[in-house]
Amino acid sequence: MTTSASVPTGSESAITAGDTVTERLVAANARYAEAFTDPGMDARPVLHVAVVACMDARLDLHAALGLELGDCHTIRNAGGVVTDDVIRSLTISQRKLGTRSVVLIHHTGCGLESLTEDFRNELEAEVGQRPAWAVESFKDVDQDVRQSMQRVRTSPFVPHTDDVRGFVFDVHTGLLREVDPAS
Repeated sequence: MTTSASVPTGSESAITAGDTVTERLVAANARYAEAFTDPGMDARPVLHVAVVACMDARLDLHAALGLELGDCHTIRNAGGVVTDDVIRSLTISQRKLGTRSVVLIHHTGCGLESLTEDFRNELEAEVGQRPAWAVESFKDVDQDVRQSMQRVRTSPFVPHTDDVRGFVFDVHTGLLREVDPAS
């Protein structure tokens, strides 16, 4: 397995002392834009699917699922949990941009398994304000996938809920394991 940190991109020589990662990304974008050709795609995903997944940097969703640019909407957050903002995105994806299927992907070794809601207390003590959002930590990844599937299926805003499936991605093997929603 390779990572972006281990793959020479030719841009290492362009980074000088004092440059930030953001400057590196902006420079990479300039090189990308030089050869960019507008593919003429619509915002509607070709496969009519939205994928909700964890933001973990080890998940290369397009490669793992055999997807190409334009195939899906990708919604990512810590844990891949279905929050109000995920419901917002899925609602727009389905009602305005034509998706019909939802694929939920959590993964093994998720950082949210080691956090608790006490994290909010720690933040409040540090910054003097309690976050309005829940950490959404969990101990059982399968149960959290089930909970996420249930949140999508019962949302009054998401109209197409007959094809909502949940999976756990194994970060060591690259395989998806489907979670039975009824277990």
